[in-house]
Amino acid sequence: MYNPKSTNANEFIDNEEILKTLEYAKEHKNDRELIEKILKKAENVKGIDHREASVLLECEEDDLNEKIYDLAKKIKLQLYGNRIVMFAPLYLSNYCVNGCTYCPYHHGNKEIHRKKLTQEEIRQEVIALENLGHKRLAIESGEDPINNPLEYILESIKTIYATKTKNGEIRRVNVNIAATTVENYAKLKEAGIGTYILFQETYNKEAYKRLHPTGPKSNYEYHTEAMDRAMDGGIDDVGIGVLFGLSTYKYEFAGLLMHAEHLEASKGVGPHTISVPRVRPAEGINIAEFTNGIKDELFEKIIACLRIAVPYTGIIMSTRESAKTRKRALEVGVSQISGGSRTSVGGYAEEETEDENSAQFEVVDRRSLDEVINWLLKLGYIPSFCTACYRKGRTGDRFMQLVKHGKISHCCTPNALLTLKEYVLDYASEDTKEKGENLISKEVEKLPKEIQGKTIEYLDEINKGKRDFRF
Repeated sequence: MYNPKSTNANEFIDNEEILKTLEYAKEHKNDRELIEKILKKAENVKGIDHREASVLLECEEDDLNEKIYDLAKKIKLQLYGNRIVMFAPLYLSNYCVNGCTYCPYHHGNKEIHRKKLTQEEIRQEVIALENLGHKRLAIESGEDPINNPLEYILESIKTIYATKTKNGEIRRVNVNIAATTVENYAKLKEAGIGTYILFQETYNKEAYKRLHPTGPKSNYEYHTEAMDRAMDGGIDDVGIGVLFGLSTYKYEFAGLLMHAEHLEASKGVGPHTISVPRVRPAEGINIAEFTNGIKDELFEKIIACLRIAVPYTGIIMSTRESAKTRKRALEVGVSQISGGSRTSVGGYAEEETEDENSAQFEVVDRRSLDEVINWLLKLGYIPSFCTACYRKGRTGDRFMQLVKHGKISHCCTPNALLTLKEYVLDYASEDTKEKGENLISKEVEKLPKEIQGKTIEYLDEINKGKRDFRF
């Protein structure tokens, strides 16, 4: 029985409730009166529930769909402005004991080159990333208690934070590793991580068991309840997501929102981020086996409906997607993207040869970080390397309250401009620098007077060589 406050995965992700939701959405997909009512409710920017959002996703009326997209854009602009947070993934090891059939890291794959970074190799990776301009990383690792124990992850985090070069430093390390215990989450918290990220892959329990035949990850309940344990371990910010293409998108969409509702109901704060990856080709994986793929237009609608349903949550899109797809996704809801990414182990410091493929998936957007920044500036966005909220203790419910009350922009916009200023001075090409300086000048003029003066003062200090100012 569906119970969002329950800590039992089979109750807060209830199969019967999802099936009833899909049936309800199909029945009301062209109910204009209901859809208008849902949109009116959503205009309050307090979110809508999984049933209401599923009705919007099912809607087939062109004029109503336009209203859905327009509202998603409006909500994103109201809460996040034109800021886009930048990050990069850092793959530490692809050793894994799980049998996930969609992932090339699965233990039975003999075609992939297995690799684990030493602490010195991690240091070299971080130097390479800092020299690009990155300030925020998401570390990734396969699940292997022998090769990748928690102690290795903790030591790696320490190495990352300790590695500084010129004006470069990593100010926030997010962690995407396998589900673990409350005690281990407490150790990650103590190590100073930002967000703990774990993709559900699929909320469909039957599909989950089929796709995860062996290994610790095959335990659906343990995996699905990971965020509860992470928050019990003291981690304020957690990030959820599914891998679209493993099961039907309608089921996954409802499951995602039910998970967000569960965290809100049981922990008092919803997910800090939601990621929306799609299945991609990879070494040793037959992409033709996954027949639930979704086309770009539908993908964009999913993102728009997520933005409406959980307005306070950051939505993440990686370099799995093309520049064209990312452009549209940014308009309707995505607020964080990676740039200049490598999905191979050790791929930043040294390019892999063809016979050393250790990548988790194919990168589609292969542009450098500077090219992505230039592109964002051209589109009128503020590329942000800000990590201030995490370092100022504005995490969990403290962050969410600021977002929900529309006050976070008073911190985020000036912080975005300050970190962009650092980037254009330290790392940007001449064209990117010119575009960046022009945008900073225009955006400073739009700031509220009470923070404008201090922002200008900090920008002047950055010009003089000082770094790391924040509101």
